[in-house]
Amino acid sequence: MNKKDLTDFMAEATGLKKKDSKIAIDTVLEGIQAGLQTDGKVTLVGFGTFELYTRKARKGHNPKTGDPLDIPAKTALKFRISKKMKEMAAAVNLEEMVAAQEAAAAE
Repeated sequence: MNKKDLTDFMAEATGLKKKDSKIAIDTVLEGIQAGLQTDGKVTLVGFGTFELYTRKARKGHNPKTGDPLDIPAKTALKFRISKKMKEMAAAVNLEEMVAAQEAAAAE
């Protein structure tokens, strides 16, 4: 599912126009970004937590030449799914899903 699919789903589920659904989804995403910029963490109960963290500086090497190099520290984003989402994911049979998608694509 991509953003357009999510917009279509939201419009159908809520009765909103697709344009209004897109605005709502964009607003939620902007809110998540604003929360990360101000607090460094956004928790959506039942879904998961977005959190900024700092990756430590480390040593690495150039894969082409093998020369050592220093990789600087940087801010990164992590996402931890909620218990509810973990349970939902565990219940999904990916093999069946892929087979159904392939069958649909073949038609």
